[in-house]
Amino acid sequence: MQSEHFKYDQFDQKILRVLAGDGRISITELAERIGLSKSPTQARMRRLEAQGVITGYHATVDPIRLGLDHISFVEVKLKDTRESALSQFNEAISQIPEIEQAHLIAGDFDYLLKVRTRNMKSYRKILADSISTLPNVMSTSTNVVMQAIKENTSTSAI
Repeated sequence: MQSEHFKYDQFDQKILRVLAGDGRISITELAERIGLSKSPTQARMRRLEAQGVITGYHATVDPIRLGLDHISFVEVKLKDTRESALSQFNEAISQIPEIEQAHLIAGDFDYLLKVRTRNMKSYRKILADSISTLPNVMSTSTNVVMQAIKENTSTSAI
C-alpha cells in the first residue's frame, strides 16, 4: 500500500509541533500559539485528522515509574522471508505486548524488535516462551540497553 503525502504550510507544521508536545491543549490556546484565530485552527485540525496525519491523542506513560525499565533490542533472523512468512510473523508479534516496536530491516537480520520488561528474568522468559517460538524464527540476538539517552515518540522533523 502506497502512503499518501500531503503538502503542509507553516501553520499546519506549527499545529503538529504543538500537538506533539501537548495533545490536550485547548483550541483557543493552540490558535494563539500558532498565530491564527480559533475557527481556521479548528478547520486545519479537522483536515489533518481527516487526512490521517493526526491519528489520535494519547497519554504519554512513563514506563520506568511502572517498573518497566529493562529494554532490549532483539535482532531476529527468519528461516523464510516470503510475503506469507512475513505476514505470519507480523501477526504473531502484534500479540506480544512487551514488544513496543518492530521494524522489518534490510541488512544482516530481518527484524529489529524493541522489547520492554521489568527485568532480565522477565525478558528471558519472553524471549524463550514468545519471541523464539514465533513463526519462522531461525535465530535471535539480544542487545541490552544500559541507559536510554533519548526516547521521543513525537516527530521532531515536522
